[in-house]
Amino acid sequence: MHYPWWYVSKLTGPMLIALIATTHVFVSMYAVGGGIYLAGETGYAYKVNNKSLLEYLRSQAMFFILLTVVFGAITGVGIWWTIGLTSPLATESLIHIFVFGWAMEYVFFVLEITSAFIFFYYWGRLEPKIHKTIGWIYAVSAWFSLVLITGITAFQLNIGSWTPAKGMWSAFFNPQTFPQIVARTGASLLLASLYVFLHASIKLRHDNELRFLVGTKASKWGMAGAILVTLGGIWWYTNLPESGKDALTAASALQILTMIIFASSIVVFFMLYFGPYHNPSWITPGFAILLFLFGLAATGTGEFIRESTRKPYIIYDYVLGNNVLVDEIPKLQKDGYLNGGVWTKEFMKVHYPEVFDKNGNIDNQKLLQLPEKDQVKVGEVIFQYHCNDCHSRNGFSAVSDLTRGWTPEMVNTIIIYLDAAHFFMPPWSGTMQEAAVLTKYITSLSQPHPAGMKYSFAKSAPNNSGKANAYGDTK
Repeated sequence: MHYPWWYVSKLTGPMLIALIATTHVFVSMYAVGGGIYLAGETGYAYKVNNKSLLEYLRSQAMFFILLTVVFGAITGVGIWWTIGLTSPLATESLIHIFVFGWAMEYVFFVLEITSAFIFFYYWGRLEPKIHKTIGWIYAVSAWFSLVLITGITAFQLNIGSWTPAKGMWSAFFNPQTFPQIVARTGASLLLASLYVFLHASIKLRHDNELRFLVGTKASKWGMAGAILVTLGGIWWYTNLPESGKDALTAASALQILTMIIFASSIVVFFMLYFGPYHNPSWITPGFAILLFLFGLAATGTGEFIRESTRKPYIIYDYVLGNNVLVDEIPKLQKDGYLNGGVWTKEFMKVHYPEVFDKNGNIDNQKLLQLPEKDQVKVGEVIFQYHCNDCHSRNGFSAVSDLTRGWTPEMVNTIIIYLDAAHFFMPPWSGTMQEAAVLTKYITSLSQPHPAGMKYSFAKSAPNNSGKANAYGDTK
């Protein structure tokens, strides 16, 4: 309510966050799992004095650094940029609640970067014992970064018994922290093995012996990851708040996707067991690419499901999806949504000073005395702040399509009873007069009822009021 809105045409801000964040997750999980893999396998290569394996792992480390350190850093900055613009209140809240946690994460991040470059650029110039130690310093640092970030993002899904008076650690050790740490650690190991298969199938395509060795050992990491993903996923579900479980139940698509995630983890386990683990010759570029794409799809779907179960919140029971604190709702419903925001109130002062009372507040009754076109304009302002975080005008999740064929009465009723109509949407946070002008704006966007649908209750029901029904007819 105290920040200007950011409109992303067609796509919406949250979808832009999802695209950047999911891309970052694909890389950041490899940064964790790949670090553990490289540290473990480098130690093994030194132990058995396999110089060919060491040379291959060096090339894997170069690929690893280019992807995770360079590209990962760019997408990480992209996440901060988009969440700061799209969900400023939630971002502010997470920074304030976890300020010490972010400080620790940055320390581990610096340690990651430093150790990663030492591990690669001093390859062959360090004693094996020191080189292995540097590798494990990176791996442990990366995993602790995962732990810290996971605890913070898990807080968004279930705050547990936290209150602002309890401080950071109560927030961090929420009911979702450990299940998600287990699941994400598993996903990191699993995804790392798929990156290794992809890299080895191309880099070692003419060295069958080394390719088979790399594939067989990477399969073990992948199978361990698949087991952790399954166990962590089940634990995650049992620790969901009731609203999260209900969101899964209410959306059949989410139920299907959830079953696909669990089933795919089991399928991948057996594919690795009967494939590369027992039959290393399966590690061909075609098989590696197929398995890699399958892994990306499963990981991305898992992130989508996790985010979907947060609705109607950005931070469970604290910040709603429209960037309003839960505790602010009663005041906004009493005094008005436009009165509650710095930027909304300033806009009204500049463009519609006539609606203000002598105390400098918006008189909501006067909103309905504005000319029709100005009421629509005010409705657009309310839409941008109250609805824009999840809905576009025309495009993804567009109100023009969602309200297709609706009458103004239907639109107004849904606005007033928003959370009753769809429990995964935030409650209406304004007055009845503001709902009326928002109705006029949304109605101006609504598409007509689909052509060719001859039978409809909306068309056949009596309309003695003389108002237009869903088809625009009057009785």
